[in-house]
Amino acid sequence: MAFRPETAKPLNELVETLLWSRNSLTPGERELIATYVSSQNDCYYCQNIHGAIAAQHLGGDEALVQTVKRDFESAQVSDKLKSLLNIAGRVQQGGKQVKPEDIDRARACGATDIEIHDTVLIAAAFCMFNRYVDGLATWAPEDADFYRGRGAIVASNGYVTVNKDLGRKAEVATV
Repeated sequence: MAFRPETAKPLNELVETLLWSRNSLTPGERELIATYVSSQNDCYYCQNIHGAIAAQHLGGDEALVQTVKRDFESAQVSDKLKSLLNIAGRVQQGGKQVKPEDIDRARACGATDIEIHDTVLIAAAFCMFNRYVDGLATWAPEDADFYRGRGAIVASNGYVTVNKDLGRKAEVATV
């Protein structure tokens, strides 16, 4: 993000809108969608950072995050979220993998059109973000405490503010 601030800004604004801004899906639910897609794409950094942010929003429930990544159908989440995770998984495989019955299931579980829309956009965006992170061979710490600490900061402050601060630190470091 510090390398190309002119591209980082709109990407961070998109993530802020999708995952942190006011929505009928909680930030924790939206972070779980991003985490699930990132785990399906085997993006180590994204699945761990967004999993940590999700856990923060979910009262520190790291076990729930792991269950969603492994088998969301057995996770202790609402049927609506399970149906949305199903759609996200289909998008991760390819947009045309989403079938009318997937949408019907989500609607039957109470998902609104905007929740379905936002799930598809989160899944599609995270396919891009995962490829961006992995395509640049981004350094990904292995220490879970790194993700917990950063996750707590993002969960409290959002993406745009946190990444602005990181950009300023990078500018100072390079001066």
